[in-house]
Amino acid sequence: MPTAFPTSAAEPAGNQCALCEREVQRTSRHHLVPREEGGRHGPTADLCQPCHSTIHLLLDNKALARRYASIEQLRTAQELQKYLHWIRRSRVERISNRRGRR
Repeated sequence: MPTAFPTSAAEPAGNQCALCEREVQRTSRHHLVPREEGGRHGPTADLCQPCHSTIHLLLDNKALARRYASIEQLRTAQELQKYLHWIRRSRVERISNRRGRR
């Protein structure tokens, strides 16, 4: 089965968001099961900043751990459908941190 990302050293490693599948300048590592819910050493996914920020805005850590512990599950999350429809057609690289101060 072919991989979604280039693996050859000759090919430049593209930064593709695992959730929205857009080519972006930077990605960040998202723990599919949040560290606070036991996912410190678990699988991760590279996400663009808008997707990473929006996931944490719309879904709490318990929901991420229990219902959305894979990219496929996140892609089907009802809470993210409107956002995903918008971001896939957008050239936005960064959005302000909307999590708020704790």
